[in-house]
Amino acid sequence: MSNALVTTTPPSTPALPAPWRDPFTVSPGELQRYIGQLEQACLENPRSADLRTCLGIAYAVNYDVYKSMDALEAATSIDPEHFWAQLKCGELYYRLRALDRAEEESLKAVDLAQTPWQLSLARGQLKEIRTLKHGAIRNVAWTKPLGMPTMVLSVMLLALFLAMTWR
Repeated sequence: MSNALVTTTPPSTPALPAPWRDPFTVSPGELQRYIGQLEQACLENPRSADLRTCLGIAYAVNYDVYKSMDALEAATSIDPEHFWAQLKCGELYYRLRALDRAEEESLKAVDLAQTPWQLSLARGQLKEIRTLKHGAIRNVAWTKPLGMPTMVLSVMLLALFLAMTWR
C-alpha cells in the first residue's frame, strides 16, 4: 500500500466547503441553506460522487434518513470505488441498526481504503458494528418449527376454557 496522496475528484471541480466541524452547533436555517446549495451543485454535476456523499451527510445531520440513504446510494452507484461514500453508507446503516447491511458496506470500505488512516477508520467502524451485532437481541433466527408449540398452547387454552365453563 502506498502512502502517496490520491486525488478522487477531477481537477475542474471546485473544492467543497467545510461549513462546520461540529454538526450539533449548526443552526437549522444554515443547514437548510447548505442542503439547498448541495442539491443545486448535484444538479450541476450529476456524476459527482463527492457531492452526493456530502449531500447524504447533510441530510443525515438534518435527520432526513430516506433522503440521506438515497444520496449515499446514488454516490456509491455513481462511483463504486468511492471510499467515503461506502464508509458513510455503512455508518448510516449502523446508526439505523441494520447491522448486516452496515457490515457489508463497511467491508467494502475496508477494501477501498487507500491510506492507513482510511483503513483504521473503516476497521474501527467494522469493529463497532460487529461488537453491537454480537450482543444484539435482534439477531434471533427462527430456525425451529413453531407448529407443535402452537398446537400444545391451543390444546392447553381449550382445556382451560372447558374447565372454566364446566363449573
